[in-house]
Amino acid sequence: MPATVVTGSSRGIGKATALRFAADGYDVAVNYRSSEDAAERVAEEIRDRGREAIVVGADVSDSDDAARLVDAAADAFGGVDHVVNNAGIDQHVHTESLEPADFDRIMDVNVNSAFAVTKAALPHLRASEDNPSVTNVSSILAHTGAAIECHYASSKGALLSLTRSHARDFAPDVRVNAVAPGHVETDMTSDRTAEERRDELAAIPVDRYGRPEDIAEAIAYLRDATFVTGETLNVNGGERMG
Repeated sequence: MPATVVTGSSRGIGKATALRFAADGYDVAVNYRSSEDAAERVAEEIRDRGREAIVVGADVSDSDDAARLVDAAADAFGGVDHVVNNAGIDQHVHTESLEPADFDRIMDVNVNSAFAVTKAALPHLRASEDNPSVTNVSSILAHTGAAIECHYASSKGALLSLTRSHARDFAPDVRVNAVAPGHVETDMTSDRTAEERRDELAAIPVDRYGRPEDIAEAIAYLRDATFVTGETLNVNGGERMG
């Protein structure tokens, strides 16, 4: 059966994506860095949907851990057909207070992990007969920039460049695309103040935050869209058009 690796899949967008893949008939490698119990619950939900799941703790910003994750998936499922690079962290801080180590950590988790996991998975993807693909989870801030998280916005912009480069590098064997979510209700946005939420919603024409399932739906589309590669699908409720 076809199989996928979803990084950072114990919660939020990663969890919704893992469950969407399972609903569509895929076995899933569920990855976590620190939330083992949550990852195990995601795996149980996948099994309840009739698919196989493994849980792999790995800090995918580390190339050895990234390779271990991919190897575990390939061993369990007989290959890897799709990769979703979702693992990411955020930090709100103005540039004058930003420490170089914090900048480096954001880049490691948000960009280097996508490179490491994709590189490790590439031999398996090239061997797949299931229209293999990689989808990278970027952000609307890759397009707009951000006043209090320049390192996060920069990392997500770098991820779009990595997407286009890998799409050219791996063609025609493996397609590589990205999604750029707008404001989505996840743990990373749960600390917004009432004023921040009001201002954010005022900028979203559909008048609601996105749901993790909205992003998972877009990722599933890119997985199945055989004539789409090197593209970024903006999923933001109209907050940024064009």
